[in-house]
Amino acid sequence: MSAETSLQFKKTHSEKTRLWVISELYYPEETSTGYYLTRIAEGLADDFDVKVLCGQPNYSVRGTTASKREKHNGVEIFRAAGTTLDKNVIIFRIINMLSLSTTIFFKAAFYFRRGDRVLVVTTPPLMPLIAAFASLLRGAGYTLLIHDNYPEILVAVNKIKKNSYFANAVDFCNRWLYKYAAKIIVVGRDMKELVERKSAGLDVPIVTIPNWAELESVAPMQKKDNLLLIQLGLNEKFVFLYAGNMGHPNDLESIVECAQKLLGESGIHFLFLGAGVKRPWLEKQVKDRLLTNITVLEPRPRSEQTDFLNACDTAFVSLVGKMYGVSMPSRTYNILAAGKPIIALAERESELARVIEEEMVGWVVPPGDPDALLSVIKIAVNSRHDLCQMGERARKSAEIKYSLEKALERYRIEI
Repeated sequence: MSAETSLQFKKTHSEKTRLWVISELYYPEETSTGYYLTRIAEGLADDFDVKVLCGQPNYSVRGTTASKREKHNGVEIFRAAGTTLDKNVIIFRIINMLSLSTTIFFKAAFYFRRGDRVLVVTTPPLMPLIAAFASLLRGAGYTLLIHDNYPEILVAVNKIKKNSYFANAVDFCNRWLYKYAAKIIVVGRDMKELVERKSAGLDVPIVTIPNWAELESVAPMQKKDNLLLIQLGLNEKFVFLYAGNMGHPNDLESIVECAQKLLGESGIHFLFLGAGVKRPWLEKQVKDRLLTNITVLEPRPRSEQTDFLNACDTAFVSLVGKMYGVSMPSRTYNILAAGKPIIALAERESELARVIEEEMVGWVVPPGDPDALLSVIKIAVNSRHDLCQMGERARKSAEIKYSLEKALERYRIEI
């Protein structure tokens, strides 16, 4: 590179607007939030001078110690110190959140400068407040990316009461966050409706940008060729798959009740794959109830998604009640990419329900209603021809509506 070209490159680079991405999880973390924020940051690197403030890996690659500062795929990464205690223990999770948020605040206050743009994700919930304080202190503008709405998610999983002092305090903090935000990005239309109500009178722009399917790594596969099913001896059975987080917001209870009632149906099997606070409960239910029609597997890496997402005839995506406007399970899009029909346990008009019904790729069942779910399971088992058509529509919708390219187009416009 000539001196003139090098000078021009540096000049062009320096003229780019600086964009800070703030997230607890980032590369090499491949857990949902880490994956999505990594792809957003890298996808915007040609348009912005992208820098990331994050913590050390604590989920899918827990135990890995990444560099405190490095450049990866055009993005400069600054990793802040913080505890990495077991996230499934609530007090440890709180300690992790407080320690990481404190160090990220000091780094942000040091590095941010006037005119910078900041994109901060609402996981964990303290992170947006930290990013907002640092942004206002240094004259930067921040955009909120809402993956989960608080305090509503805590109400839905019965951790707090709707009108408790804590819930009201969180709502007060949210109003402050919304008031000074340059923009709010949500990942579902029901979430947009909820945030519009919560931010009424503040005149803050709210836009919906869905997450996307990993079309480059997830594709349909013939069931007869699926090695996982062959290894488990399930390739001749009608298999229902639950793959993903087994957390408080996920209705596993209804699925287990259906499995209990279908014990006598030797041609039907339930496959669970994932981790979370409800996994020990699930394993205990399988053991205590002698549920031989349920197999529970350890989580698999994202690189194996084509294998395990195709290890079924139909997939479950489940949420508990009171989750309208709170969250949109991102694994939905990869199930679409795998060309699999979906049974969604979700409230009507939620983003999950809208996607399933608009694309005609499955069924929607109210959470906490095992009888209704059992009826739909029986319909699915007896609708094999319809399942093929649903699978074709699922893949097509992923390609047309839910690609990384589509999402990045919107982020370039809205950031």
